Amino acid sequence: MNYFKDFVENTDHRKLCKWIHYFEVYERELSHLRDKDISFLEIGVYKGGSIPMWKGFFKKASNLIFIDIEESCSALQENGTNVLIGDQSDETFLSKVIQDYGPFDVVIDDGSHLCSHQIISFEKLWPALTDNGIYIVEDTHSSYWPGFGGGYRNESSFIEYSKRLVDKMHSWWTDQDDVFPYDPFGQKINGVRFYDSMVVLTKRADRERPIEIEVANGKIAASRNAFELRGRKSIFK
Repeated sequence: MNYFKDFVENTDHRKLCKWIHYFEVYERELSHLRDKDISFLEIGVYKGGSIPMWKGFFKKASNLIFIDIEESCSALQENGTNVLIGDQSDETFLSKVIQDYGPFDVVIDDGSHLCSHQIISFEKLWPALTDNGIYIVEDTHSSYWPGFGGGYRNESSFIEYSKRLVDKMHSWWTDQDDVFPYDPFGQKINGVRFYDSMVVLTKRADRERPIEIEVANGKIAASRNAFELRGRKSIFK
């Protein structure tokens, strides 16, 4: 937490608005990338306070992209960054961002917080995330607000959407193909982690089925027999 603690105590006039526990999540999820040149995209610029924060967090040669719908945010661009003006729910705009600046190692959605926008952005940008990339959606408490397209157990909310991604991640274990068929997305998603008001998704391109090991007397036996059991009908039979 030292970097973020020092940063917030020495900010300039550019306003930063984050829930304080987000910094712990950043530290946990992103610290391993600090010594690498990465490609980073954040949706939502607001008053520009996160631009110097991420510029100082990642290596100098990193490619830092920020997008916002407000034209005035273009004036917040500084050396080593790019601020692009566009709507996160505009797939044509996102395609251009991917074409010009992708793929991305990290994507953070701190944009409109509308559930439909979060889903559109994720579905468009997830394929442009690198292997082992990290996708963070912030302020997901909006999934509990009807005015943002959410509400408790509303199937259209991003939280409920994310819960379904957990099922997809596990779908290669299914032996109920009629109600829970295998989903190829399971080979791309490595983890879904829920924090208060945040969802963190990690990618693993062409992830292989898990291997079970049995160990005794220093000898290791590996198998995937669990995928062959119970007369399953899915593609892994």
